[in-house]
Amino acid sequence: MRRLWLIFAQAVTVSLAILFVVSVLRPDWVSLGGRAAPTAPAAEPQTATPEPAKPAPPLSFARAVARAAPAVVNVYTAKHVDVPLIPMPSDPALRDLLGQLPGASRRHESTSLGSGVIVRAGYVLTNYHVVEAADAIEVALADGRETAAQVVGADPETDLAVLKLPAQFGETPVATLGSDGGLKVGDIVLAIGNPFGVGQTTTQGIVSALGRNRLGLNTYENFIQTDAAINPGNSGGALIDATGDVVGINTAIYSQSGGSLGIGFAVPIDTARAVMEEIIRSGQVKRGWLGVEPQDLTPELARAFRLSGNSGVIIAGVMRDGPAGRGGLRVGDIVRSIDGNEVQNTTSMLAMIALLPPGQEVIVTVLRNGRLVNLKVKIGVRPLRSR
Repeated sequence: MRRLWLIFAQAVTVSLAILFVVSVLRPDWVSLGGRAAPTAPAAEPQTATPEPAKPAPPLSFARAVARAAPAVVNVYTAKHVDVPLIPMPSDPALRDLLGQLPGASRRHESTSLGSGVIVRAGYVLTNYHVVEAADAIEVALADGRETAAQVVGADPETDLAVLKLPAQFGETPVATLGSDGGLKVGDIVLAIGNPFGVGQTTTQGIVSALGRNRLGLNTYENFIQTDAAINPGNSGGALIDATGDVVGINTAIYSQSGGSLGIGFAVPIDTARAVMEEIIRSGQVKRGWLGVEPQDLTPELARAFRLSGNSGVIIAGVMRDGPAGRGGLRVGDIVRSIDGNEVQNTTSMLAMIALLPPGQEVIVTVLRNGRLVNLKVKIGVRPLRSR
């Protein structure tokens, strides 16, 4: 009996020793009160702290400028002007007589500057007013080369001219001409030129209006308006889109101080391309012509003629031997359509007629004495404006 008791006591002692060791080393193995002993929370896996996201690169048009700028040139012109050294009378005859006397005047060279765009190998498109009456024209490329240039032809009606570079001048970069048909107000545009003679400069803005006309700048006006800074010397330079395609030729600014006020005008490239190709082909631009003096139909005139709307153009004058006179148009007629195309105002009518090929017969529908009359008119050639 005593032996059995000793064995039991030893077994209990060993069991308690084992339980003590287990409770110290692995407490999660021990169940207390039918519940699992609380265990230490498992250590969360260590994750690498993410690096802060890099900021997006700033918007840049460097690629577009690099694509277009090499084809934009500086245009320098010189005019020889006789400056009188003695007071000249107001009488033209006496002024001409005194001007012929030796020592009455001295020759002075007047210089001016502008810009241009190489639109085809050997040809530069610029504004007419940049090269008007110039005795010498010099073109400087962005790569530093310079050469003399000659006027191939000009179109004062759109203020465009084409220059020819010497055949031996070598290869030149050529601009990529886009289209202005897809332009929308708010599109990004950049103006490249040589403002104030400081060197090639790029300015950025947006298209702020389309189809601007009645500004008194040209006969045919359909300008792109932009707030990209355009200053004296930018005339003839490129207006490009965000990809580097030329969409216009910078032409004029609205300014009371001579500097940019954020209102600049450019000839749309589709118009400039058509003028350029005809000048290169024939040396001039031929446009359709009726030989009339049109006048917009104001609300007052519309009421006087008992018309419901203001669309149409009233004929204020007719050249006796012009196409319209020979076709039967009279003063007081109100032109409603040409070949079925509705006439809205004088601007649309002039543009419509200008696109018609000389010699083509068209049906001009006019309102005369309250009745619509169809007249067959043969389109003539618009006389060239004196330069």
